[in-house]
Amino acid sequence: MAAVLDRPDFRRWAARTRATGGCAQPIHLRGSVEYRDALTGEILHRYSTAREPGGVLRVACKTRRASRCPACAETYRADTYQLVRAGLTGGKGVPETVAGHPAAFVTLTAPSFGPVHAHRLTLGGGVAACHPRRDAPRCPHGRPLSCTARHAADDPRLGEPLCAECYDYAGSVLFNALAPELWRRFTMALRRRIAKAAGLTLRELSETLTVSFAKVAEYQRRGVVHFHAVIRLDGPQGPATPPPAWASYDLLADAVGQAARAVTVTTPAAPGVPSRQLAWGTQLDVRPITTTGELTDSAVAGYIAKYATKAAECTGTLDRRIRATDDLDTLPVSPHARRLITTCLDLGRMAEMAELRLAEWAHMLGFRGHFSTKSRRYSTTLGALRQARIDHNRDHHDITTGRLPLTDDDQVLVISHWRYLGQGLTPGEALLTAALTGKPLPPITPYEGSTA
Repeated sequence: MAAVLDRPDFRRWAARTRATGGCAQPIHLRGSVEYRDALTGEILHRYSTAREPGGVLRVACKTRRASRCPACAETYRADTYQLVRAGLTGGKGVPETVAGHPAAFVTLTAPSFGPVHAHRLTLGGGVAACHPRRDAPRCPHGRPLSCTARHAADDPRLGEPLCAECYDYAGSVLFNALAPELWRRFTMALRRRIAKAAGLTLRELSETLTVSFAKVAEYQRRGVVHFHAVIRLDGPQGPATPPPAWASYDLLADAVGQAARAVTVTTPAAPGVPSRQLAWGTQLDVRPITTTGELTDSAVAGYIAKYATKAAECTGTLDRRIRATDDLDTLPVSPHARRLITTCLDLGRMAEMAELRLAEWAHMLGFRGHFSTKSRRYSTTLGALRQARIDHNRDHHDITTGRLPLTDDDQVLVISHWRYLGQGLTPGEALLTAALTGKPLPPITPYEGSTA
């Protein structure tokens, strides 16, 4: 810290740190950019990192993972919030009339792969016993299938199976791997159910109604994903057109229930791992989204955006890929997560499971899908929101930065040369970053320069 504070260019260093928003793992670049007149070749402006502290430009990492960079993840969370909320109330290019379209908040869970320790609440708000069973039987491995403990919300045993030998680890990771396909089949079945209820064919339905959605994946403590989704009924042109009069919330809720119960996905068969059919769990939740009460548009958007910045690390696993040099026995993961990772690696070696890429996604416990997705017509896009932010910064450009203000009418040729030098912060820089930006101390990722 003292070394950074004593630098003659500390003010510039602090300004660049604020410009990255307090990024915990900024990317270090060295290079230059030239802006030339496309017709004459005249240099209009030139920027070089030689002016920056240490001759290096630091730019935000822009990760979505809060475990890696809280500052950049907060930007991603805010963008996701605006995207979801625009699809419920309008704005960001979506007409406000969309607020009158039927919409439901749907939670699709995973089936059981064996009893696990759980945090249960009573109707009065107290903590209930985990798995109380009088005269509880014992499993084939001699362990009682009962737990009378009242687990706190932060109990490390949450999600751990009552008997690890009985738990279906293969089923758990295969469900994670095939959950995106199960969701795809669910959306197809949902459209078929709506068309059948309306007495239409799928082709006729597409000319009358559009089913739009935005969803996010959440890991349960047992290491299995489930999906939270906003599903909305629109007219044939999307949110700009109203749905037909027969398209009600009740019709949507009924179709969701039927579609969720109807779809299955078949796992590949491999030596010692027979093929099986996987389906959604029995806990299906479908609720209307309203303008008042607990499940408002803001509450739903905030709920989905919160999980858009999380991944499997909340279940006790890693937030990075498993390396060939990693010793699984010494990884800083929970015993349950270690078994799930080991199962992914074991199944991933089988040729029959190659398409699932389980070994590559072992740190995600088999899940390889996008955490937050939306249908094309649901609302705006993250790219559009980012571009709006870029345009705003350009329009409110400060000439003291030395950048060249450009308009869409300018014919400018941009020639750039960049070299990647590394990523991260020293512990002292991390402390100063937190102090300068007023944000919590980020996870310290020691800077490692590139050997290139």
